Amino acid sequence: MGKLTGKVAVITGASKGIGAEIAKTFAAEGASVVVNYASSKDGAEKVVAEIVEKGGKAVAIQGSVAKAADVFNLFAKAKAAFGPLDVLVNNAGVYAFAPLEAVTEDEFHRQFGTNVLGLLLVTQEAAKHFGPDGGSIINIGSAITASPPPNTSVYTATKGAVDSITHVLAKELAPRNIRVNSINPGGVETEGTHAVGMIGGDFEKSIVAQTPLGRIGQPTDIAPVALFLASADSGWLTGEILLVSGGLR
Repeated sequence: MGKLTGKVAVITGASKGIGAEIAKTFAAEGASVVVNYASSKDGAEKVVAEIVEKGGKAVAIQGSVAKAADVFNLFAKAKAAFGPLDVLVNNAGVYAFAPLEAVTEDEFHRQFGTNVLGLLLVTQEAAKHFGPDGGSIINIGSAITASPPPNTSVYTATKGAVDSITHVLAKELAPRNIRVNSINPGGVETEGTHAVGMIGGDFEKSIVAQTPLGRIGQPTDIAPVALFLASADSGWLTGEILLVSGGLR
């Protein structure tokens, strides 16, 4: 029997990268997994296919976390597919780095809309779907709040908000036995970090040089920590910010 046998998990932004790895890890441990995606239908369906091929249960459901109507639809479909919720992973996120003089209203609202408002909207709706035994909410923050580099003011601000929200909601949802914790990864090699040029250049070298364990992270470094937070093994943890960063801080 797996650590999540009989559990239902919704993972936002799970079509690739960290979210996809968490989805596959949870499914391998017995969870029925909802793979949420905003635009990458092919990626989400590939994740579902891999899970099903190995005997797991998963469905892909489209929806932007920054749109309340999409969020409502996501959880309605999740409930219809698998029943009450046990685990939520707020993984969906966007990022772009720029110096102060290049900050724009549009980019501010794009990042805060997904990374902060989206997390709040999803958690607000998810809270209605947990059963009487509660469950676990896992936010994906960033180690950038512990060691913020230049040119990241907007993104770092969004992840600072995630840290604060984690602390607040851990207290607010505790009476319902819903635990709220955050995983704050360091630099991780994903499709997204490749797409924006963070991997294979000076940016990666800079991150590795600041990381005591001396390498860039992988989604497989993050997923086992998410599994711990989702399972009964972490039943006495809430309101914690776990730096999963190879020592980067």
